[in-house]
Amino acid sequence: SKAVIDPSATLGESVSIGPNAVIGPNVSIGDEVSIGAGTVIESGTQIGHRSYLAPNVTVMHECVIGDDVRMESGCVIGWDGFGFDNEKGEWHHIPQIGRVVIGDRVYIGNNSTINRGAINDTVIESNCIIDCLVQIAHNVKVGYGTVIVSQVGIAGSTEIGKYCVLAGQT
Repeated sequence: SKAVIDPSATLGESVSIGPNAVIGPNVSIGDEVSIGAGTVIESGTQIGHRSYLAPNVTVMHECVIGDDVRMESGCVIGWDGFGFDNEKGEWHHIPQIGRVVIGDRVYIGNNSTINRGAINDTVIESNCIIDCLVQIAHNVKVGYGTVIVSQVGIAGSTEIGKYCVLAGQT
């Protein structure tokens, strides 16, 4: 029930890591970060200061998370987007090589998913609040101070401006 922390990971001051958490290679975690039980943070991810990742959050490789970010249980950040190509009637997965970049003071509710970019990054600017059960696809850019309410789905490569409000099930 102990956490597994790769020796190449860098942990700031006063970091708390729950049981069964996994911190991958070359991860950088800032000061006063709390990582919940069962949370997985994959290789090369950077997490700023004073962030909170609840139990059972998954952050895939090479994501960048700012300061004072809060992610509730069940969040999946940086998984591949829904990238497929059809060749003669057969679907083939297209590698997603972008990242997810999350600014400062962002809140992400339970079971929300933010996919990594196909080529460019998926970006959530600072001061955004994202409710539970939200899907943000690859290459999306969400502007500063935006509010996204539960059950919103944002299609790939959509750009949302600053201070927008997306009501439930938009």
